[in-house]
Amino acid sequence: MTSTVLEDQRTLWMIAAISFLLFLIGNLPWQLDDYDQAKQAFTSFQMIKEGRWLYQQTPHEHLATKPPLAGWISAGLFGLTRSWELSWRLPSFLAAVVLAVLLFHSARSAYGLTAGLIALAAFGLNLLSPRLATLVRTDMPLALVIFLIGVLIWKKIQRQEEWKPRDRIYLFALLTVAMLIKGPIVYAFVLPGIGVFEWWRRRHAVVAGVGDPGTSHNVQLRQSAWPGWWPWVASLAVFLVWVIGGIFFQPGFLDEVVMREFVGRFGEIIHRPQPLYFYWPHLLHKFVPWSVLMIAIAFAALHSRKWRLRSAFRDMSPETFWLLCWSLGGLIVMSLIPSKRVDRIFPIVPPLCLLLAAQIDRRGAARRSDASALRLCVAIALVVALLFTGSYTIWKVVAGYRQHRGALVAFGNNVRREAEAHHWRYEIVSAKDEGLLLYLRKPHFTEPDAAITEWNNGNVDALVASTEKAPTLISQLRGATLSQLKSTERKEEQGRGYVVITR
Repeated sequence: MTSTVLEDQRTLWMIAAISFLLFLIGNLPWQLDDYDQAKQAFTSFQMIKEGRWLYQQTPHEHLATKPPLAGWISAGLFGLTRSWELSWRLPSFLAAVVLAVLLFHSARSAYGLTAGLIALAAFGLNLLSPRLATLVRTDMPLALVIFLIGVLIWKKIQRQEEWKPRDRIYLFALLTVAMLIKGPIVYAFVLPGIGVFEWWRRRHAVVAGVGDPGTSHNVQLRQSAWPGWWPWVASLAVFLVWVIGGIFFQPGFLDEVVMREFVGRFGEIIHRPQPLYFYWPHLLHKFVPWSVLMIAIAFAALHSRKWRLRSAFRDMSPETFWLLCWSLGGLIVMSLIPSKRVDRIFPIVPPLCLLLAAQIDRRGAARRSDASALRLCVAIALVVALLFTGSYTIWKVVAGYRQHRGALVAFGNNVRREAEAHHWRYEIVSAKDEGLLLYLRKPHFTEPDAAITEWNNGNVDALVASTEKAPTLISQLRGATLSQLKSTERKEEQGRGYVVITR
């Protein structure tokens, strides 16, 4: 019965539909007020409005710290859709959908339909994927590119294929895309796994008595994960061209981007450091119930081997060992970097989904006496994931609307509608909320003194200001009154809102 349900096409379509639905609604009501979304959205906005295609600023006029590729994509989508909301959120959503589809097809082709279903479910039904799927950030697109790199290596190992020139060109293109999304962080997620795998591969070949690792008759050496140096060096060179250009042509780039944003991540002074173990409990929690299932299957396998860990590693297939190296290598290296945030570890989730698929390989399970128990555990995990992830996501959405998290979005829409109807020339007095610029479609804040001067000279018809600054401003503005337009207070920020001052 359990086996039939897990291999039913209707189950597959149901899981896919629920996952994609959670991807769509996970961040409702859509807003840019947290997780640095406004900074990322502002890059493409500035590209279109001011033509800053290579180096952008944040809403408060600091230098943007990420390379421009994600902004280019959003700017291109805006040209097609004429909708900023879609152009900002489509890259992450489409990347999530493509990742889910690729995971399913990769797992199914290697391990069977049930394993493919579980790989898809593990990716879609956790606490990280729905959250990042429409967040205006680079985490999901970066995870997709890193997954394509890792899967390319996985297939080479699985099929025992030599690296060909076209494979290296493809790898170079993927690495360059990753570099232009978020810089050399791609190295942390891929290179440690390659290093450990190559050490294991050579040692395993010698122990197995296959022969001298340097000979062409060594079967294990045909399964190399290392494609050669030039794709890595050439892609880094492309990134360094952007960095060097910023150092020479953008004042403050060396200090703000190179020293503070990149080098500062490895210290404990500029960015808030987190303990070494920070990612491990977070990943265990955010990836429930799949993290628990993976650990349980691993312990059961070791118990059947009478806890002979060395024997388990020796008998593990090369492609499965690569998945282990890929996942844990990135997790360990990212744990060594003092500056940490939960979403930064997301690129190891897709390889963990593939590793879970390898653990429940239908063809391998069929040879085990506990195959029925394994299928039952997998089915229970699937039900728990549906209930846990679904209910948590729905609760977050409902709470978001009750707490008016989209209050500034609605306020911005109302102001723009009124400004168009009354032909207002309006400005925004400098405020803490970076997203306010984007909600009102303005490229810059105005300082209070400049706003007063522009108003009194008759160059401005309306000002958007915080409720804290409004009384002081009105006392210095000739003929100013407070309009009925004001933002609804968000529950987590009582006493902080915005009003419109008109003539």
